[in-house]
Amino acid sequence: MIQLIADSGATKTTWSLIGGARTKTITTAGISPYFFTAADITALLQKDLLPKLKDAPVEAIHFYGTGCATKENQQLVKAGLKGAFKGVKKISVESDLTAAARALCGHDKGIACILGTGSNSCVYNGKKIVRNNPAPGFILGDEGSGSYLGKKTVQYFIYQTFDEELQHRFQVKYNTHYREILQHVYKEPWPNRYLASFTPFLSENRGHYMVENIIEDGLSDFITTHLYKYPETWKYPIHFVGSVAWHFKDVLKDLCNSFELSMGQVLQSPMPGLIRYHQ
Repeated sequence: MIQLIADSGATKTTWSLIGGARTKTITTAGISPYFFTAADITALLQKDLLPKLKDAPVEAIHFYGTGCATKENQQLVKAGLKGAFKGVKKISVESDLTAAARALCGHDKGIACILGTGSNSCVYNGKKIVRNNPAPGFILGDEGSGSYLGKKTVQYFIYQTFDEELQHRFQVKYNTHYREILQHVYKEPWPNRYLASFTPFLSENRGHYMVENIIEDGLSDFITTHLYKYPETWKYPIHFVGSVAWHFKDVLKDLCNSFELSMGQVLQSPMPGLIRYHQ
Protein backbone atom coordinates (compact mmCIF):
# COMPACT_ATOMS: atom_id res chain seq x y z
CA MET A 1 0.00 0.00 0.00
CA ILE A 2 1.28 3.47 -0.94
CA GLN A 3 0.80 5.69 2.11
CA LEU A 4 1.35 9.40 2.67
CA ILE A 5 2.28 10.40 6.22
CA ALA A 6 2.19 14.04 7.31
CA ASP A 7 3.75 15.59 10.40
CA SER A 8 2.47 19.15 10.59
CA GLY A 9 3.55 21.83 13.05
CA ALA A 10 2.86 25.54 13.13
CA THR A 11 5.86 26.29 10.92
CA LYS A 12 6.17 23.41 8.44
CA THR A 13 4.64 20.13 7.33
CA THR A 14 6.81 17.13 6.46
CA TRP A 15 5.21 14.62 4.08
CA SER A 16 6.65 11.15 3.57
CA LEU A 17 5.49 8.84 0.78
CA ILE A 18 6.11 5.23 1.78
CA GLY A 19 5.35 1.82 0.31
CA GLY A 20 7.18 2.10 -2.99
CA ALA A 21 10.80 1.42 -3.85
CA ARG A 22 11.96 4.23 -1.59
CA THR A 23 10.64 6.85 0.81
CA LYS A 24 10.11 10.31 -0.65
CA THR A 25 10.01 13.33 1.68
CA ILE A 26 8.48 16.72 0.81
CA THR A 27 8.18 19.87 2.93
CA THR A 28 5.39 22.44 2.75
CA ALA A 29 4.20 25.23 5.03
CA GLY A 30 2.63 24.30 8.35
CA ILE A 31 -1.10 23.60 8.36
CA SER A 32 -3.14 24.67 11.37
CA PRO A 33 -6.96 24.44 11.54
CA TYR A 34 -6.88 27.59 13.67
CA PHE A 35 -5.47 29.64 10.80
CA PHE A 36 -6.60 27.69 7.69
CA THR A 37 -9.99 26.93 6.17
CA ALA A 38 -10.55 23.65 4.34
CA ALA A 39 -10.31 25.58 1.06
CA ASP A 40 -7.00 27.09 2.15
CA ILE A 41 -5.61 23.62 2.86
CA THR A 42 -6.76 22.28 -0.50
CA ALA A 43 -5.23 25.24 -2.33
CA LEU A 44 -1.90 24.87 -0.50
CA LEU A 45 -1.69 21.15 -1.29
CA GLN A 46 -2.61 21.64 -4.94
CA LYS A 47 0.08 24.28 -5.32
CA ASP A 48 2.96 22.95 -3.18
CA LEU A 49 2.47 19.19 -2.69
CA LEU A 50 0.62 17.50 -5.54
CA PRO A 51 3.08 18.57 -8.29
CA LYS A 52 5.95 17.01 -6.31
CA LEU A 53 4.09 13.72 -5.81
CA LYS A 54 3.92 13.32 -9.59
CA ASP A 55 0.65 11.36 -9.63
CA ALA A 56 1.84 8.77 -7.10
CA PRO A 57 -1.00 6.28 -6.46
CA VAL A 58 -1.64 7.26 -2.84
CA GLU A 59 -4.04 4.83 -1.16
CA ALA A 60 -4.01 6.12 2.43
CA ILE A 61 -3.16 9.40 4.18
CA HIS A 62 -2.21 9.66 7.84
CA PHE A 63 -2.14 13.32 8.87
CA TYR A 64 -0.79 14.30 12.30
CA GLY A 65 -1.07 17.99 13.02
CA THR A 66 -1.03 20.80 15.50
CA GLY A 67 -4.53 21.80 16.61
CA CYS A 68 -5.99 18.46 15.48
CA ALA A 69 -7.03 17.12 18.88
CA THR A 70 -10.72 18.04 18.47
CA LYS A 71 -13.25 16.38 16.16
CA GLU A 72 -14.18 19.73 14.65
CA ASN A 73 -10.62 20.55 13.63
CA GLN A 74 -10.00 17.00 12.44
CA GLN A 75 -13.01 17.25 10.13
CA LEU A 76 -11.81 20.60 8.79
CA VAL A 77 -8.37 19.24 7.90
CA LYS A 78 -9.88 16.06 6.49
CA ALA A 79 -12.12 18.15 4.22
CA GLY A 80 -9.08 20.04 2.99
CA LEU A 81 -7.23 16.79 2.28
CA LYS A 82 -10.22 15.30 0.47
CA GLY A 83 -10.40 18.40 -1.71
CA ALA A 84 -6.85 17.79 -2.91
CA PHE A 85 -6.85 13.96 -2.90
CA LYS A 86 -10.25 13.18 -4.38
CA GLY A 87 -9.51 9.52 -5.11
CA VAL A 88 -8.14 8.59 -1.68
CA LYS A 89 -10.73 6.87 0.52
CA LYS A 90 -8.67 6.25 3.67
CA ILE A 91 -7.76 9.54 5.35
CA SER A 92 -7.07 9.80 9.09
CA VAL A 93 -6.38 13.03 10.95
CA GLU A 94 -4.92 12.97 14.45
CA SER A 95 -3.06 15.33 16.73
CA ASP A 96 0.65 16.08 16.59
CA LEU A 97 0.76 14.80 20.15
CA THR A 98 -0.42 11.37 18.97
CA ALA A 99 2.35 11.48 16.37
CA ALA A 100 4.90 12.27 19.07
CA ALA A 101 3.68 9.46 21.32
CA ARG A 102 3.73 6.85 18.54
CA ALA A 103 7.09 7.98 17.21
CA LEU A 104 8.77 8.20 20.62
CA CYS A 105 7.17 5.35 22.54
CA GLY A 106 6.04 2.92 19.85
CA HIS A 107 4.05 0.32 21.78
CA ASP A 108 5.63 1.02 25.17
CA LYS A 109 4.44 3.18 28.05
CA GLY A 110 6.02 6.61 28.37
CA ILE A 111 5.72 10.37 28.60
CA ALA A 112 5.85 12.08 25.20
CA CYS A 113 6.76 15.77 24.95
CA ILE A 114 6.80 18.20 22.04
CA LEU A 115 9.18 21.15 22.20
CA GLY A 116 9.08 22.88 18.82
CA THR A 117 7.44 26.16 17.80
CA GLY A 118 4.86 25.24 20.46
CA SER A 119 4.88 22.71 23.29
CA ASN A 120 2.70 19.86 24.54
CA SER A 121 2.92 16.65 26.56
CA CYS A 122 1.01 13.48 27.36
CA VAL A 123 1.02 10.14 29.15
CA TYR A 124 0.93 7.22 26.67
CA ASN A 125 0.04 3.68 27.72
CA GLY A 126 1.51 1.95 24.66
CA LYS A 127 -1.74 2.16 22.70
CA LYS A 128 -3.25 5.58 23.27
CA ILE A 129 -2.92 8.87 25.13
CA VAL A 130 -4.46 8.55 28.59
CA ARG A 131 -3.57 11.91 30.10
CA ASN A 132 -2.81 15.33 28.62
CA ASN A 133 -2.20 18.60 30.43
CA PRO A 134 -3.85 21.61 28.70
CA ALA A 135 -1.79 23.32 26.00
CA PRO A 136 -3.36 26.79 25.58
CA GLY A 137 -0.99 28.05 22.89
CA PHE A 138 1.68 30.71 22.68
CA ILE A 139 -0.26 33.56 24.33
CA LEU A 140 -1.26 31.66 27.46
CA GLY A 141 1.26 28.81 27.52
CA ASP A 142 3.71 26.94 25.28
CA GLU A 143 6.28 26.81 28.06
CA GLY A 144 9.69 25.63 26.84
CA SER A 145 8.80 26.10 23.17
CA GLY A 146 10.48 28.14 20.47
CA SER A 147 7.86 30.87 20.76
CA TYR A 148 8.29 30.92 24.55
CA LEU A 149 12.08 31.14 24.43
CA GLY A 150 11.94 33.59 21.52
CA LYS A 151 9.55 35.84 23.42
CA LYS A 152 11.91 35.93 26.39
CA THR A 153 14.83 36.70 24.05
CA VAL A 154 12.93 39.62 22.53
CA GLN A 155 12.00 40.88 26.00
CA TYR A 156 15.65 40.92 27.01
CA PHE A 157 16.41 42.98 23.90
CA ILE A 158 13.52 45.43 24.28
CA TYR A 159 14.13 46.00 27.99
CA GLN A 160 17.90 46.16 27.40
CA THR A 161 18.39 43.37 29.92
CA PHE A 162 21.09 41.92 27.68
CA ASP A 163 24.54 43.23 28.38
CA GLU A 164 26.15 45.50 25.78
CA GLU A 165 27.75 42.59 23.93
CA LEU A 166 24.55 40.56 23.48
CA GLN A 167 22.52 43.67 22.72
CA HIS A 168 24.93 44.44 19.88
CA ARG A 169 24.90 40.85 18.57
CA PHE A 170 21.10 40.80 18.53
CA GLN A 171 20.92 44.10 16.64
CA VAL A 172 23.48 42.99 14.07
CA LYS A 173 21.75 39.64 13.47
CA TYR A 174 18.15 40.87 13.20
CA ASN A 175 18.52 44.58 12.30
CA THR A 176 15.20 45.37 13.96
CA HIS A 177 13.75 47.79 16.46
CA TYR A 178 11.00 48.07 19.06
CA ARG A 179 8.20 49.30 16.80
CA GLU A 180 8.92 46.72 14.10
CA ILE A 181 8.77 43.93 16.68
CA LEU A 182 5.40 45.20 17.95
CA GLN A 183 4.11 45.37 14.38
CA HIS A 184 4.99 41.72 13.77
CA VAL A 185 3.61 40.48 17.08
CA TYR A 186 0.34 42.43 17.20
CA LYS A 187 -0.51 43.29 13.61
CA GLU A 188 0.85 40.59 11.29
CA PRO A 189 0.05 36.87 10.76
CA TRP A 190 1.85 34.05 12.54
CA PRO A 191 3.21 35.89 15.61
CA ASN A 192 4.10 32.51 17.17
CA ARG A 193 6.40 31.70 14.24
CA TYR A 194 7.86 35.20 14.39
CA LEU A 195 8.72 34.87 18.08
CA ALA A 196 10.15 31.38 17.55
CA SER A 197 12.44 32.78 14.83
CA PHE A 198 14.53 34.44 17.58
CA THR A 199 15.37 31.14 19.29
CA PRO A 200 18.40 30.44 17.04
CA PHE A 201 20.03 33.47 18.68
CA LEU A 202 20.20 31.39 21.86
CA SER A 203 21.85 28.45 20.05
CA GLU A 204 24.42 30.78 18.51
CA ASN A 205 25.37 32.35 21.85
CA ARG A 206 25.59 29.31 24.11
CA GLY A 207 27.92 29.75 27.05
CA HIS A 208 26.83 33.28 27.91
CA TYR A 209 25.18 33.20 31.32
CA MET A 210 22.15 35.26 30.20
CA VAL A 211 21.51 32.91 27.30
CA GLU A 212 21.91 29.83 29.48
CA ASN A 213 19.48 31.34 32.01
CA ILE A 214 16.80 31.89 29.34
CA ILE A 215 17.13 28.32 28.06
CA GLU A 216 17.23 26.67 31.47
CA ASP A 217 14.37 28.75 32.90
CA GLY A 218 12.17 28.11 29.86
CA LEU A 219 12.69 24.34 29.86
CA SER A 220 12.33 24.19 33.64
CA ASP A 221 8.99 26.00 33.29
CA PHE A 222 7.84 23.25 30.93
CA ILE A 223 8.80 20.50 33.37
CA THR A 224 7.27 22.10 36.46
CA THR A 225 4.12 23.36 34.71
CA HIS A 226 3.32 20.19 32.75
CA LEU A 227 5.30 17.09 33.71
CA TYR A 228 4.79 17.66 37.42
CA LYS A 229 1.04 17.20 36.83
CA TYR A 230 1.48 13.53 35.85
CA PRO A 231 2.02 10.90 38.59
CA GLU A 232 3.53 8.73 35.84
CA THR A 233 6.38 11.22 35.36
CA TRP A 234 8.41 9.42 38.02
CA LYS A 235 7.49 5.96 36.68
CA TYR A 236 7.90 6.16 32.89
CA PRO A 237 10.77 7.37 30.67
CA ILE A 238 10.29 10.91 29.38
CA HIS A 239 10.85 11.37 25.65
CA PHE A 240 11.14 14.61 23.67
CA VAL A 241 10.70 15.60 20.05
CA GLY A 242 11.10 18.92 18.26
CA SER A 243 13.73 21.46 17.28
CA VAL A 244 14.03 23.05 20.72
CA ALA A 245 14.38 19.67 22.43
CA TRP A 246 16.98 18.60 19.87
CA HIS A 247 19.17 21.70 20.06
CA PHE A 248 19.01 22.01 23.86
CA LYS A 249 19.00 18.32 24.77
CA ASP A 250 22.01 18.82 27.02
CA VAL A 251 19.98 21.22 29.17
CA LEU A 252 17.03 18.82 29.22
CA LYS A 253 19.32 16.01 30.36
CA ASP A 254 20.71 18.13 33.20
CA LEU A 255 17.23 19.21 34.28
CA CYS A 256 15.87 15.66 34.22
CA ASN A 257 18.82 14.57 36.37
CA SER A 258 18.23 17.39 38.85
CA PHE A 259 14.51 16.58 39.03
CA GLU A 260 15.32 12.85 39.33
CA LEU A 261 13.44 11.96 36.15
CA SER A 262 14.28 9.19 33.68
CA MET A 263 15.04 10.81 30.33
CA GLY A 264 14.40 8.71 27.23
CA GLN A 265 15.18 9.49 23.61
CA VAL A 266 15.23 12.89 21.92
CA LEU A 267 14.20 13.20 18.26
CA GLN A 268 14.45 16.23 16.04
CA SER A 269 11.42 15.05 14.06
CA PRO A 270 8.83 12.32 14.73
CA MET A 271 8.81 11.22 11.09
CA PRO A 272 11.33 8.31 11.35
CA GLY A 273 9.31 6.82 14.20
CA LEU A 274 6.02 7.35 12.37
CA ILE A 275 7.33 5.60 9.28
CA ARG A 276 8.30 2.58 11.39
CA TYR A 277 4.91 2.67 13.11
CA HIS A 278 2.99 2.54 9.81
CA GLN A 279 5.17 0.01 7.99
